[in-house]
Amino acid sequence: MSTGKTVIKTLAAAIAALGLAAVATAVVAHPGGATAVETGMGPEMMHGMGRAAHGPMGGTMPGPAGPSAQHDAAFAADMQLVRELVHANARIARRVTNLPEGIRTVTESDDPRIAQAIKAHVASMAQRLGEGREFNLFSATIPLLFENREKIKTAVETTDKGVIVSQTSAEAKVVAALQAHAAEVDELVREGMVAMMRGMRSRMAAMRHAPGAGR
Repeated sequence: MSTGKTVIKTLAAAIAALGLAAVATAVVAHPGGATAVETGMGPEMMHGMGRAAHGPMGGTMPGPAGPSAQHDAAFAADMQLVRELVHANARIARRVTNLPEGIRTVTESDDPRIAQAIKAHVASMAQRLGEGREFNLFSATIPLLFENREKIKTAVETTDKGVIVSQTSAEAKVVAALQAHAAEVDELVREGMVAMMRGMRSRMAAMRHAPGAGR
């Protein structure tokens, strides 16, 4: 099986874990055809899930990385944290400051349970970045960040309500990727599942058009 098809099935498994089993089935059955939304989930349903059910990620979740990087021992626990945060997006406050050398983000919640989930998620993602174990559901920037992980300095400070994360690099393309990823996470906080599904569709489309994807 080609890497493209493997990653598409990985994404489908992740969609199912997020509670969208019908969409995941359609993605696997028609990986080269209609998008997830076109195969069973209209904008109204997605919007309803986005606000009524919400909650990585200030960090990282499968893109076109090797499948072994996605399904390690911590995969299920990380997926559960992502699910909780995507469905709780309306209860998350986030501030991003772009720095000349990177970013500084403050991600917090007045809900103690969500605040703890934020802390756990960021800690896990920071560890994954340090160890090179990519976890990427939707992001176009995460692969570049993991490729250049040794060029990134990460500092995490916990607060009563969440975390403050500073990430910097001396390389311009890595700084740009850090800032672009922070913008991706902002979309998740604003739109929840709607943004997640949009990113997943984009990643799957990229995989379908990648060289050798049809083999």
